[in-house]
Amino acid sequence: MKKLFLFATFILLLVPSSASAASLSFGASGGSVTALQQALIAKGYLAQGKATGYFGPLTDAALKKFQCDSGIICSGTVVAGYGVYGPRTQAALGGASVPTTPSGSSGTSVSSFEYSGWLPYWREASSTQDALAHIDQLKEINPFAYVLQDDGTIRDMVGIAEEPWRSLITVAKAKKVRVIPTIMTSDTASLHAILSDSARRVALEDDITALVLNEGFDGIDIDFEGKSADDKNYFSTFLRGLYSRMGNKWVMCTIESRTPLSDRYFNVPPPQDAGLYANDFVQINKYCDRVRFMTYDQQSVDTKRAAEATVQGQLYAPVADTAWVEKAIREAMKVIPKSKIVMGVATYGYEWDVTAYSDGYVYDLLWSFGPGYAAPIAAQYGITPVRQFSGELGFSYVPAAGMAAAPSAPVDLSAHAPSGTTSADRAAAGALASAQANNSHSSFRYMVWQDAEAIKQKIDLAKKLGIRGVAIFRLDGGEDPAMWSYFK
Repeated sequence: MKKLFLFATFILLLVPSSASAASLSFGASGGSVTALQQALIAKGYLAQGKATGYFGPLTDAALKKFQCDSGIICSGTVVAGYGVYGPRTQAALGGASVPTTPSGSSGTSVSSFEYSGWLPYWREASSTQDALAHIDQLKEINPFAYVLQDDGTIRDMVGIAEEPWRSLITVAKAKKVRVIPTIMTSDTASLHAILSDSARRVALEDDITALVLNEGFDGIDIDFEGKSADDKNYFSTFLRGLYSRMGNKWVMCTIESRTPLSDRYFNVPPPQDAGLYANDFVQINKYCDRVRFMTYDQQSVDTKRAAEATVQGQLYAPVADTAWVEKAIREAMKVIPKSKIVMGVATYGYEWDVTAYSDGYVYDLLWSFGPGYAAPIAAQYGITPVRQFSGELGFSYVPAAGMAAAPSAPVDLSAHAPSGTTSADRAAAGALASAQANNSHSSFRYMVWQDAEAIKQKIDLAKKLGIRGVAIFRLDGGEDPAMWSYFK
């Protein structure tokens, strides 16, 4: 196999076991699932040739039928054990148990959970200092260093062979921390021109490989965003060519998150092209050693969660709602083994200009910011930020200079807020109440960000799901410093 983390598949004897092993359920993969499938095949519940190593719909249906026929359970949820290959089902199926320490793509143990992070070129001084200060807590660093140009050449944005990068890379190598820089682009037209032209595509594969080998990097992180669905196969071909050239170097792929269509188009029919994607997860799984999902910059993509927040009278314009992150990762787990999946975790926040109408809010994104920017603003207005519906911290306020508002809506919106409203919610609640009372509209600001607790939620989720680890965007000294206490 190509990489060390692709461990040998366990060959499990289908004999009774005195100790129950780890449970399996929908989305699991690896040698342990293969053993389960072989047992189901032997019992006649799964067709020959279906021992794929992935716990998908066929395995789920076969296991549930076996559970029902065996008098274990015939209905219910995963929590109740329906569709879960747990101790009782293991014993009934003839002891086809699974290893308690995952192998290959069946999951990750605590000791193999990985922390990595991107270091932005636009803040090279603080990002390199941040990485150096916490290098012992990281498995990999990703200098956000290279940009793919329109002509297909690769531009070094940081001077990677110079200081302060040279010292950081030297320390990282001494501590056996992987150094895998990112090459990025979000130019849809240029990507199409390069990927669809076989000569230019092959040249790019060669250039990236040469860059990695000449600079002594441990691999490369491909971050090609904004691709057209028409270029899906071209991108897969590019990854295949790059993977074949890289030998024992790592190919990491940074990929956009995918929200379930039923959540993205809640209570409305999705458009015909809604299921057309630029990323082929099946092919990406073949040619990427890690798949790092950008589970941030969520904003308005999950209309179901937005509706749920509205019912509870909550503002909802998140950087990354933990519930949405779980949905996105579970979508990926349907195709990609957990041991390859890395969850992207943001360290920043958004400030929005929000207009309240009688029937709700309209959001206009102003900018992103580091958590340190929000604290003095909250203090200035005597506000205590509160945990939002998304799991992030946030608050609303009206700037002292005032904002554009309907003539009938007063600037002191907090006076219209219902009694007992928290300081963090007064501006938003007052704006909505004023809009409803005056059949008008009022504006205010809304700040929401990823503090240490919100980041901890993502880390805990990643461990619960059994994926490979988390990748922090971004490490630049602007994150909530308390987050480092959770890197364990």
